Amino acid sequence: MEKELSIENNQLSSENILGLLPHRYPFALVDKVIEYIPGESAIAVKNVTINEPQFQGHFPERPLMPGVLIVESMAQVGGIIVTQMPDLPKGLFVFAGINNVKFRKPVVPGDQLIISCEILSIKRKRFGKVKGEAHVDGKLVCSGELMFSLVD
Repeated sequence: MEKELSIENNQLSSENILGLLPHRYPFALVDKVIEYIPGESAIAVKNVTINEPQFQGHFPERPLMPGVLIVESMAQVGGIIVTQMPDLPKGLFVFAGINNVKFRKPVVPGDQLIISCEILSIKRKRFGKVKGEAHVDGKLVCSGELMFSLVD
């Protein structure tokens, strides 16, 4: 059954995102899409809060958002774009690789990640490459290229 996507002012609500991505708590890492060009690019928000489970152990004395979760949040934004590409088969696109990822600043509870992703390429309707960046307060905290693959 095809889910109806309601895009209002080029934005996607958390309900829309849950309809596009298979991720659920505690691994749903995109709160809202604030700018969306279907099949091309998206800018999204991830609000980082102290009550997230990773902060119990990373690190109790100095909570930092793990880099892998920052990259995963960028991958989820990329996944939103890939799932809405008009000529791609429907199915589960999974994270298949990363290139040139750099972390520039720590992300802490109270920060708001602004994640921007754009499609770089699609090959054989099964593989996609996305450029992702995450900013906090206008400063780049992470960037890199993310690859996706369609799972049969």
